[in-house]
Amino acid sequence: MIALFFRDLKLSVRAGGGTMIGVLFFMTVVAVVPFGVGPDLNLLSRIGPAMLWIGALLASLLGLDRLFQAEREDGSLDLLLMQETPLLMTVFVKCAAHWAATGLPLVIASPLLGLFMNMNELAIGATMLTLLAGTPAITFIGAVGAAVAVALPRGGLLVSILVLPLAIPVLIFGVSAVYAAIEDPAPFLPPFMILMAITLFFAVIGPVAAAAALRHSAD
Repeated sequence: MIALFFRDLKLSVRAGGGTMIGVLFFMTVVAVVPFGVGPDLNLLSRIGPAMLWIGALLASLLGLDRLFQAEREDGSLDLLLMQETPLLMTVFVKCAAHWAATGLPLVIASPLLGLFMNMNELAIGATMLTLLAGTPAITFIGAVGAAVAVALPRGGLLVSILVLPLAIPVLIFGVSAVYAAIEDPAPFLPPFMILMAITLFFAVIGPVAAAAALRHSAD
């Protein structure tokens, strides 16, 4: 499992510059916001957390279709299905490697983009913490979509269509937790705990559903 993690981590970084593409897309989404809403610094600071979360969500969708595509193309997916290690454990490790290569850089890049949106230290810290807690859920949800679309020649758009509606609760509670940390009337802990619960739920359900979809596609 450790060898599989580092193998997938290297492949995710090397495949078309996956890490840099996600970060650059994240930066692009956030950078165009001031051009659309104007140079009002107070407005940018208010909408900054939501825009960072939307940018991170869209950037996380990039590359999800390649989660199992390489194994499908070179035939190693059949070996993964026949190995003694439970398939759901293999899927979990692949999801962890994909998040480390694509989701974690978004979390690391978020403070810089927070400064670009005129966010204060508390808002930047809360956004970074919620992204760290919530972006793994997007990967686990994406694993299900990637497994469903693995047999399709152009499944990238289908994966995004399948994943985006399911990721909306992650977005809602992630943004709610940030604004709760900034605005004292609402407590930070309840939406953040719900966000953690969503991530843990999909960390269990996602690999199981993805493994079942992979077995079905092999049949």
